[in-house]
Amino acid sequence: MNMRICDIEPSQRPRERLLAHGPRVLTDAELLAVLLRTGRRGHSAIDLAQELLQMEGGLAGLARAGAQSLAVRPGLGPAKAATLAAALELAHRLATAELSRRDRLDRPEAVGAFLVQHLAHHRREVFGFLSLDGRRGLIRVHDLSNGTRRTAPVDSGELFRIAVLDGASGLVLYHNHPSGTLDPSRDDLELTKRLVSGGALIGADVLDHLIVAGTRWLSLRTVHPGLFAPVVQ
Repeated sequence: MNMRICDIEPSQRPRERLLAHGPRVLTDAELLAVLLRTGRRGHSAIDLAQELLQMEGGLAGLARAGAQSLAVRPGLGPAKAATLAAALELAHRLATAELSRRDRLDRPEAVGAFLVQHLAHHRREVFGFLSLDGRRGLIRVHDLSNGTRRTAPVDSGELFRIAVLDGASGLVLYHNHPSGTLDPSRDDLELTKRLVSGGALIGADVLDHLIVAGTRWLSLRTVHPGLFAPVVQ
């Protein structure tokens, strides 16, 4: 039988170690165990946390699973699932806020790192854009549409209306590919060209369009610079 939390030397239990030494000394499973508090019959909270991480493919997979999916897992239920989902969402928001304060989004590498973090928990295709100021600092992130696993509809009129309200001088388009491929489709290229032209008309240059797949990303401006010719300075 697996060891229960109460069978562990008190000073070595996850919660006690966290309070004594800080959260950084704990493994991912131990941090999750602190949130879960209890396990299930024959399995400690740490055992349950390790099972979840293995089944979902780590923390990123766990974040993508969503509260409703987690709630039906053995040993969880609605209360524990909600606790995990809330904690993971807070971590996501904090990471996004830190990235937006730290970096000027003036290079594909900076934008790619930002968007990988922002889109980490999405399992369906999402299309959106970043509003940037004249110094290429982030004004706002806009997830405009959530589609199926393959497509996300795009309302160009709504996109430019929001950009004007933001007072954006530059826009970076983005969408993810849940399939894992980074290859742009013909629709991706045509949409980019159309939005580049629209941005030029309102004075908000479309600077790039990034495709994100997991932890990888592709800058269309890098591989298809001709799409952005109308707004090249």
